[in-house]
Amino acid sequence: MTILTTPRLLLRPFREGDAAELYDYAQDPRVGPIAGWPPHTSVENSLEIIRTVFSAPNVFAVADRESGRVIGSAGFVGEHRNELPSPDDELGYALSPAFWGRGLIPEASRALIRWGFTELGLGTIWCNHYDGNARSRRVIEKCGFQYEGTIRQGFRRYDGQVFDDVCYSILKEEYFAHPQRFQPQAVKIPKDFEKEG
Repeated sequence: MTILTTPRLLLRPFREGDAAELYDYAQDPRVGPIAGWPPHTSVENSLEIIRTVFSAPNVFAVADRESGRVIGSAGFVGEHRNELPSPDDELGYALSPAFWGRGLIPEASRALIRWGFTELGLGTIWCNHYDGNARSRRVIEKCGFQYEGTIRQGFRRYDGQVFDDVCYSILKEEYFAHPQRFQPQAVKIPKDFEKEG
């Protein structure tokens, strides 16, 4: 069982006992739809997601190290691009809106990027977001991904809406040339910081 730590986070496999905490954030319509999945409808729905989607290898609960509370998810989602010559995977993530604006997902993502290249042997890590998802774009840019292009009308969401798919990647060679860019770092939040949303 893989567990990754960062200055403020613990990335560990989901457990069935996490269903209520998952539901706390996954029911919020600001979280799932912008990432391509519908808001969770009940704790039982979240439990089913833990048993199916989140039971996949390399998918982690993102827990606050101080409290142990599950505040998000992050990991490699098992999607692969046939055109890439080496092992690859897609990085995905979601975070409770109560924790937005603190740099937590870039912190988790950097740990996953390092682990993906050094332990999983990936040659490319890629990440996409819908056109207009500024939060995800900022995470991707902070983590050092390079813009590849936009696939116009490239993604059909669960509700039939179609979005442009904005694509980024990091190559293994880029990571090993500048590994310090990808180190998880805690971000200091000013005392007068006001949460968005």
